[in-house]
Amino acid sequence: MTDVDLEFSRVRAVLDRPTLRLMSRPTSAAVIAVFRTVFDRDVQYVPADRMHLQVEEHVARLQSTGARVPASEHAESESDARPNGRALCRDWVAAQWLVRSNSPDGDEQYSLTSHALEALNLVDALSADRALISESRLAMIVDAVHRWAASAEPDPDVQVRRIDAQIAELQAERERIARGEVTEVDDARMHDGYTNVADLIRQLPSDFKRVEEAVATMHRSIVEDFRQEVRPIGEILDDYLARTDDLMQATPEGRAFEGAFELLRDDALLLRLRDDIATILAHPFAQSLGAGERRAFRNTVSILRQGIEDVLAQRRQLTATLRDQIVAHDVVRDRELDAVLRSVNRGLAAWIDEGSARDRIPLGLLPATAEVGTLRERFYDPDNEAVPPPIEEPDDDVFEELDVASLRRHGGPLLAELRAVLRSAPDSVSAFHALPPEQRRPVELFGLAHLLTGNDDFETATHVVAHRTVRPDGETVTFHMPSASLTGARADDQHDDDNGLEAR
Repeated sequence: MTDVDLEFSRVRAVLDRPTLRLMSRPTSAAVIAVFRTVFDRDVQYVPADRMHLQVEEHVARLQSTGARVPASEHAESESDARPNGRALCRDWVAAQWLVRSNSPDGDEQYSLTSHALEALNLVDALSADRALISESRLAMIVDAVHRWAASAEPDPDVQVRRIDAQIAELQAERERIARGEVTEVDDARMHDGYTNVADLIRQLPSDFKRVEEAVATMHRSIVEDFRQEVRPIGEILDDYLARTDDLMQATPEGRAFEGAFELLRDDALLLRLRDDIATILAHPFAQSLGAGERRAFRNTVSILRQGIEDVLAQRRQLTATLRDQIVAHDVVRDRELDAVLRSVNRGLAAWIDEGSARDRIPLGLLPATAEVGTLRERFYDPDNEAVPPPIEEPDDDVFEELDVASLRRHGGPLLAELRAVLRSAPDSVSAFHALPPEQRRPVELFGLAHLLTGNDDFETATHVVAHRTVRPDGETVTFHMPSASLTGARADDQHDDDNGLEAR
């Protein structure tokens, strides 16, 4: 084969991938728009019934505006122009854009495959107005190459010289900052660096999903090999355990996940990452970001943890399935079932050759019911005929009289009073202690935490403050929880959030 033949084969194989098939169809805009609407950054799994309804509504909406929408390949008739969410989802599962699985509760649910996530990331990358070559991206590449070159250096003397150079550079930087020579980074450079980091974060869900699919493919291969084996069960079990131990090292995705898992298992590293993200969002440039962009960037650690948990859950679930398969596997029964199915197929083929499509053949699916005479006997039980005891009249003095004030003392938090005192206090702990004793119950701390949700000081606090509460019986109890500053811009944001809560 010539070079052009090899290139043609390689390009054709790439174009046949589900990712590019999703991008190259005439109805790609409608399908991707539906995926983007149903699966936002906070939703990974959608129940099947809800998915079918949402797909029907979104496709019908796009169809009414004149957009070209997909037609189901499993429609009952060609003249039926009404979108069918169930049929469309079934087509998308066959196209490897959706995965239909069972939730922990046993309900069916849908999720995007790695191919669909790659297509969504590609749309996001192409729709973003940014330069492909920037200072932060080049600096990221140079730093990564320098770090891995240091790790690959076999000469100890060279490694020592590299470390000494880094120490000298860091010492000079420390002295410059100690003298007060702090270089402020402008908003343009910060936004450029944020864009590069956010681009990498958007690729994380598809990377984790690719690992899940690789694990599922490997386990399906093991199950198929297990079903086809004719060796003794002990030899099959040993081979299965050996392949399971090497499962994550057998594929590039598995090896990459193992490296990421070792890195992200360090809680100190994740805490530092969370603090760094909070520092970046505290820069003035973050005011130009949308609420969704800030929320997605702040949830980076959650995305990492959720991706790892999904992969581990997939591995645990499939391992349990394989264990049950090994325990319940019966070679003789499988051979008998295979022989019966083959005979049924031969019989169906013979009937199809002899008859037409409209012929009806009576077929008994189940054997006739055996008529066995039985005699039911039930012994007499006097307790079944006994009259139930009379109902005793309740004593009216058992229950104490309750009034509205007593119920409110033992009820939930008083959000209206908390909102009012938060508007006139410099911080949350002062506001809480400014309440009268009957309104400083322990349950009010839940209402205070609810109103402070979204405040950076409260969510990223590294220390806690004592909150002295008074129980309805007068007992004083001290609890410790983070506090938040309510002055300046943050106080205004807090008031806006409170007004939004009141409106709702």
